[in-house]
Amino acid sequence: MTEGTNLLEPQPAEFGTARTPQFFIAATAPLQERRPRTQKYGDTFSMFDHNGDALSGPGSSEGLYHRDMRHLSHFYMTICGERPLLLSSMLRDDNALLVFDLANPNLYENGQLVLQHDLIHIRRTRFLWDATCFERISLRNFDEVSRRVTIELAFAADFADLFEVRGARRPRRGTMHVPKVEGNRVTLSYTGLDDVVRRTVLRFDPAPVKLDGSHATWKVDVKPGQSCQIFIDVTCSGDAPEFEPHRQFFSSLAEARRAMRSLSGGAASVTTSNDVFNEIVRRSVADLYMLVTRTQEGPFPYAGIPWFSTAFGRDALITAMQTLWLDPAIACGVLKHLAANQAKEEDPVADAEPGKILHELRYGEMAELGEVPFRRYYGSVDSTPLFVMLAGAYLERTGDLETIKGLWPNIEAALSWISEHGDRDGDGFVEYGRRTMVGLANQGWKDSYDAIFHADGRLAIGPIALCEVQAYVYGALKAAAFMASVMEMRERFLVLEMAAEELRENFDSTFFDKELGTYVLALDGEKKPCRVRASNAGHTLFTGIAFPERAPSVVATLMNSNSFSGWGIRTVATTEKRYNPMSYHNGSVWPHDNALIAAGFARYGFRGEAARVFEGVAMSSTYIDLRRLPELFCGFPRQRSRGPTFYPVACSPQAWAAVAPLSLLQSCLGMTFDCTEGALLFHQPMLPEFLDEVMLRNITLPQGKVDVLLRRIDTEVVVQVLQRVGNIRVTMTH
Repeated sequence: MTEGTNLLEPQPAEFGTARTPQFFIAATAPLQERRPRTQKYGDTFSMFDHNGDALSGPGSSEGLYHRDMRHLSHFYMTICGERPLLLSSMLRDDNALLVFDLANPNLYENGQLVLQHDLIHIRRTRFLWDATCFERISLRNFDEVSRRVTIELAFAADFADLFEVRGARRPRRGTMHVPKVEGNRVTLSYTGLDDVVRRTVLRFDPAPVKLDGSHATWKVDVKPGQSCQIFIDVTCSGDAPEFEPHRQFFSSLAEARRAMRSLSGGAASVTTSNDVFNEIVRRSVADLYMLVTRTQEGPFPYAGIPWFSTAFGRDALITAMQTLWLDPAIACGVLKHLAANQAKEEDPVADAEPGKILHELRYGEMAELGEVPFRRYYGSVDSTPLFVMLAGAYLERTGDLETIKGLWPNIEAALSWISEHGDRDGDGFVEYGRRTMVGLANQGWKDSYDAIFHADGRLAIGPIALCEVQAYVYGALKAAAFMASVMEMRERFLVLEMAAEELRENFDSTFFDKELGTYVLALDGEKKPCRVRASNAGHTLFTGIAFPERAPSVVATLMNSNSFSGWGIRTVATTEKRYNPMSYHNGSVWPHDNALIAAGFARYGFRGEAARVFEGVAMSSTYIDLRRLPELFCGFPRQRSRGPTFYPVACSPQAWAAVAPLSLLQSCLGMTFDCTEGALLFHQPMLPEFLDEVMLRNITLPQGKVDVLLRRIDTEVVVQVLQRVGNIRVTMTH
């Protein structure tokens, strides 16, 4: 993910010793000390404070966004001119509704108390549906006499591009138009420099007693014990909903709930003996499906809120791998959508080359104008091999050969990119280097400017061959060989298998460092190793490129206290020159990174170590609001009776972080699938100490579905079939 500043900071050059600037947009806008309440549906997301307001001002990131543009920047409710007291705010477990409970403060008139606090209860209920934010304001009088109160709502739209909100400065902007007031509605509009008119339509029901281009005012009479309601909808598409707000609120809420049930209806479910972990799982699943967006090709998880609420290739591919056991339909949608957006020709500005898989897709004004290079951007070195890896894993999980046959030209194009464009100098390794100065200088998952460096702290000069990227290429070759064998393409299978084994040999001899006890972080442009202990090495276990004799040393290095904080494995060990626990990529802890490493541990038989990682990551979420794992947190050591230290601008929810607990659970259970034989397999299952039982329901295979219970008895885990539909075997091996 991109993190930094739009100022031109010194960066490593790719093809020489000169230092060159990198385009690097910062998330400088602060996310409040108390994290805002977020929701998403489709291409629309919102961030409001705990009162339900969006407060405009310098550095504010709150508001309602649609397709990378802020359509509502100020939304502030008062009662009799005062801000209500916060009682609580709550996001339903399924993310369907935001509820803000408020009360009146002491209200004075001419210095005299006229209404004591906590007599008028105010509940704001809010949800997103079809590019519209719906709200119901309910007021209830708990006083003994009737009360007349004034409710005022101030609103504004700055139509700031998301990259502006993140800190980018623009020398010119488009034209703001005078608000248009018609009856019970207000239209706010802006014509961008791209000549696109963007509108926000606000509607109010009942009609306010006073309405202008920035304020709506109601005089509300509430009898003792009685309540009244105000309905508001805010539409970003410019076309207001069909019915009046009070009718539209309830019909749209029913549609939104139906859509969510439909989206997640085919997924497996998890219930355990630990109620807190059950809350973690419910939030993980709810966040996953909130971030999933329906595209023409199928469901696609957007990366995260607020800065990455769009299609990211790498993030979606890894999220789909992590949830493949839970819901293979997500992987199918990801594969088809990325295939539809695969690069077909060279475009240096977009870092595009034939066969390359998308990195990032943007719709905002700055992207359309080329002020940021991310309109359709291909600057990630790992999305392409991960695409092939996911295709093979999807076939293995589902047996869906027809989909793979349809994708095979895209898979072959991706393999061609790996061998032709990815391997820039013909040394057998895939390197990256941006084609122009406007792209990302670092194009692995650690893409901040200082993430790839040498032991003495010097930044690496490109083109750079990352250790985990070679692992992904190996995984891609093995996956492609598997798919070719299933399609009875014997010659292609042999070529791919030979290429994989050749890469494995070369990788081991070049990247393994006996003194470090692990694989080096990368090779720089002069083929000099970056001798740094980093979490990247764990991904070699995830794909299987590491020789078995290397695994114990790699695992020991990653689980050493220099790397394992207690909450998870740090991106960089404390022994390294650029270690900083508060940095984005040089000492922080990323849940998704840990999930992939733990899957590698389990692959090589280190399930106990995988369980320790699982426990650390899972327990960190018990200290976090809503049990929601953020994109990352700081890498300070775990201390008794204290939670992890939060990273201030981390996205939350973030797709690959949200589903990390689900992936970690699979790794500890050793759960795999054999679709040919119709078998659900558990290899050396282990449950961490905080779980005594795990119940998995609606696990699907082509032959049917099954519910199973795994229970720890002493040190062993036993598997019991609870229900079976179809001819499915459940087996356990030790």
